[in-house]
Amino acid sequence: MDLIYLKAVILGIVEGLTEFLPISSTGHLILVGDLLNFNDERGKVFEIVIQFAAILAVCWEYRAKLASVTNGLLQKQEAAQRFTLNLFIAFLPLAVLGLLFGKAIKAHLFAPIPVALAFIIGAFFILWAEKRKHTITIANVDDMHWKDALKMGCAQALALIPGTSRSGATIIGGLFFGLSRKAATEFSFFLAIPTLTMATLYEVLKYRHDFHADDLGIFLVGSIASFISAFFAVRGLLRYISRHDFTVFAWYRIAFGLIVLGTYYGGLVSWSGA
Repeated sequence: MDLIYLKAVILGIVEGLTEFLPISSTGHLILVGDLLNFNDERGKVFEIVIQFAAILAVCWEYRAKLASVTNGLLQKQEAAQRFTLNLFIAFLPLAVLGLLFGKAIKAHLFAPIPVALAFIIGAFFILWAEKRKHTITIANVDDMHWKDALKMGCAQALALIPGTSRSGATIIGGLFFGLSRKAATEFSFFLAIPTLTMATLYEVLKYRHDFHADDLGIFLVGSIASFISAFFAVRGLLRYISRHDFTVFAWYRIAFGLIVLGTYYGGLVSWSGA
């Protein structure tokens, strides 16, 4: 297999597995892309494509719910309208803050060491969320009101810091706000659809001149790897949270962050941008 295709498969799997787990897909892509020397402009375009493939996996997993909501909107059903409004409200904080501060954040924080630190700090928030008493006031995503959605949106905005994890911020934020594990996780998945779709469209417009027909092969290979791994990650996480908490992800984040810091300060890996 051509080396570039192997890199495409690896990054596709990394994107799919980490996009919806509370361990930061952006952080992993920055670090793995750095190791594979695939973090140039071509790599940025590739990440856009495989991210969209991961979104499609969620759409497929929740196709029945999405079809039901679409049908409900056409019939002007209150539940479908409230669900859609909640997604829109939750999407706004990240969109607004991203437009205002996105360029500055990318310039200063999209590097391995800041990502590693965000991994570790985020882990302690997960441990704190799991240690405190969890009082459930919202058992299902359909029970959410606009204020609950706004809180989730504010939590998601923390994901502008690479290494924080979009899904981690919304899921753990949901636990703090009284959502059940299932409700917090599912709303995080649903919120990913408009959030990542709009982010993908924005990045496509931004990097449109860097798309080349010669790259279609690696786009396809990476997208397939991303879709399949995301599909299994979503299903696996839903099964996992039915019996377990998120503590294991916190310890993973701490270990991963410490490895990056250790390899950098020990001179074992020359992380770029560090």
